[in-house]
Amino acid sequence: MSHGHSHSLSLDASSAITRRVTRYAVGVALLLLGLKAYAFALSGSVAVLASLADSGLDLIASLATFFAVRYAASPPDAEHRFGHGKAEAFASLIQAGLVFASAALVGREAIVRLMEPAWVEGTRVAIAVMVLSTLLTGLLVGAQTAALKKTASVAVAGDRLHYATDLLSNLVALIGIGVYAATRIPWVDAVAGLIISVWLVIGAIGVFRQASAQLMDRELPNEAREKIIELVTQDGRIKAVHNLRTRASGPTIHIQLHADLDPEMTLIAAHEAIVEAEERLLAVFPSADVIIHPDPKGSPEHGGSFGRDPTG
Repeated sequence: MSHGHSHSLSLDASSAITRRVTRYAVGVALLLLGLKAYAFALSGSVAVLASLADSGLDLIASLATFFAVRYAASPPDAEHRFGHGKAEAFASLIQAGLVFASAALVGREAIVRLMEPAWVEGTRVAIAVMVLSTLLTGLLVGAQTAALKKTASVAVAGDRLHYATDLLSNLVALIGIGVYAATRIPWVDAVAGLIISVWLVIGAIGVFRQASAQLMDRELPNEAREKIIELVTQDGRIKAVHNLRTRASGPTIHIQLHADLDPEMTLIAAHEAIVEAEERLLAVFPSADVIIHPDPKGSPEHGGSFGRDPTG
């Protein structure tokens, strides 16, 4: 995902999109939970149980995302001068933990069923429910993908990854139940559940990595950094940019940099050049918090413990 593109909306517009798509996610999770509980009650299928357990945790994760994106969009206050954006990353970590828990539950049940095979009943109902679940999940993933083309919400990205994994797990469950219905081989259903647990672990690792990158203040992608430098130096009065630091915090990105100016410029002229550079940045990154420090060209590096640019 390009941060340069995904941060092209204002905070209000970005928040409206994430609020809407998280409402969809909660609604779909509730519906799927009810459908799969009914299918499992009829069939006893471990593949359906795997998908049911995952949907239960999906509901918790979607609720966490639902509240996180609203809290993350709230304006800075006296205790949180950089805003509340990292609430989204914390929600993603919750998602990752829940997915790991779901994978453990499903894997354990599948292994038990492999050791002690059991017949599965009500396969027609189970198949019908899983088909409907797959369609609903696919529609939700499509809506989340569309939202992520416009906003850089790490919580929504984590939720989408979660539901994309669900989409695969639904397909595997369908195949497992279908093969069992055709062959009546009892261990096929358990193998399907085991495959789903592996997919869940892979999905959880992806969610964890994305959330941890934001919590650890990872730099924006190189293309975004290059765009920032290009925008700032469009004005010939700014000779160069150094010590550029960027990070994402939920719907907001923070941009800090030092700009080299002619040592003979007046304070008023330097201020005007910096303000115009900030305006160019905000035109492309409207959700950004920008701090530009003017330096006389050729001045020594400064800025405290993190003043020196590690990239040179």
